[in-house]
Parts: sequence; C-alpha cells; structure tokens
Amino acid sequence: MSRKVPAGPEPQYLKVKNFLREGISSGRWVAGDLLPSEAELGGQFELSRMTVNRALRELTQEGLVERVQGVGTFVAQLHRISSTLTVRDVHDEIAERGHQHEARVQLLEKTKATAEQAAEFGLRAGAVLFHSVIVHLENGVAIQCEDRLVNPACAPDYLALDFASTTPTNYLLQVAPLSEARYTIESTLPSDAEAKLLGIARRDPCLVVKRTTYSHGQTVTTVRLTHPGSRYLLQGSFQA
Repeated sequence: MSRKVPAGPEPQYLKVKNFLREGISSGRWVAGDLLPSEAELGGQFELSRMTVNRALRELTQEGLVERVQGVGTFVAQLHRISSTLTVRDVHDEIAERGHQHEARVQLLEKTKATAEQAAEFGLRAGAVLFHSVIVHLENGVAIQCEDRLVNPACAPDYLALDFASTTPTNYLLQVAPLSEARYTIESTLPSDAEAKLLGIARRDPCLVVKRTTYSHGQTVTTVRLTHPGSRYLLQGSFQA
C-alpha cells in the first residue's frame, strides 16, 4: 500500500513569485507596467533581497516580466496572436516563443444541437455534437478559453482524445483536412464563466475570435476563442 509523503514547507521566494504571477494573470498589472521594486516586495513579505531576486529571475526566464537595469521590472510585452489569421495550433505558437504550453480541460461531452447550431453544421435540430471547453496557459498564465463544437461525422474519436498530448486544432486538421475557414473578430466582455476560467474580472475586455472550418463541403467545427485583452496583441500582414 502506497502512502503519500507530506509536502515540505513552500519556499519563501514562491510567495513573491505567485503574488506577481496572480497580479499579472488578473490584469492588476498589464504589459509595460512597472512592478513593485525588490525593496518594496522584500518589505511587504519580510524577505531578503536575494530571495525576492530569485522570484523575479524565474519570472523573467518564463517570459512574464522584463528587467531593465537601473530602472526596474516591467510586465512583459503582449503575446501576439497569429492563429486568428491562419489556422495554427496554439501549442506550436507558444513553443515558438520558447514558452511552456498547458491545456486544462474544463468540459468534454456530447450535446444536442440547438436550431441555430444545427443550421451551422447542416444538421437537424437535436442532432448530437461534441462539445469541449479548454483553457490554454502560457507559462502558467491563462491566455485563451477555447469553447468548441465538433461534428462527430468528421471527428468520431474526438471525445477520447488526451488533450494533454495533443490539441483540438492539431487533431482536427489531421482527420478533416481544411478546405475553408471563416472568421469574425471582436472586442467584447467575457461571460461569467469565461472570466472565471481566465482569472480576470467580468468587466475586463477580451479579444474574441469566432471561427468555423470546413472540409470537403462539411462543417467540421465552430469555435469561440476568448483572449484577455490585456495579454494579447493581434497582428497580421499582407502583400498587395
């Protein structure tokens, strides 16, 4: 019979690290904001400057803050969205920045299509769809809430996937090759559920991408991608 070994006390520097991480995640500090100084943090938590420095050093390595010698520590610049203009895997985008991706599955179920949803998929009302809600994190900070409906005819194994090892986008592009995608992009407030999952206030504006993708004339999936506005920058390019 196995026994759980009691965890040791939390290292002191993690108090500072978690305090700053939560402040950035909640939007208390946004990109470019000057964070409290080492002296201020040391006084607040009654810790040595060396201990505070370790917390700031690790946050810098994770890409959450930027340190300017002689000036102070700032919240790192906004993450950039490229998947809004092309269908790319959020895991790959985060990895390209040298950061760590984590997916937390909040919901994975069968659901019955409403009349509006059925029309989007070309199905009858009440037809079965697969429904997932997944929160994607970059270096421990929630950056995207993915609320997705999937056509079972195009992706029959969707509910059996291990989303710790793959993403919905990666799987769907494999089983239902993309032939067309349609987007809308808007700035709006999150729902109560989205705000809770992203760790932001209900009044904090978000960038919301709604996308429908098709394969050989069939609707494969519709997805709502909600990003905290304080953590994202939308960019793109085109050639005339």
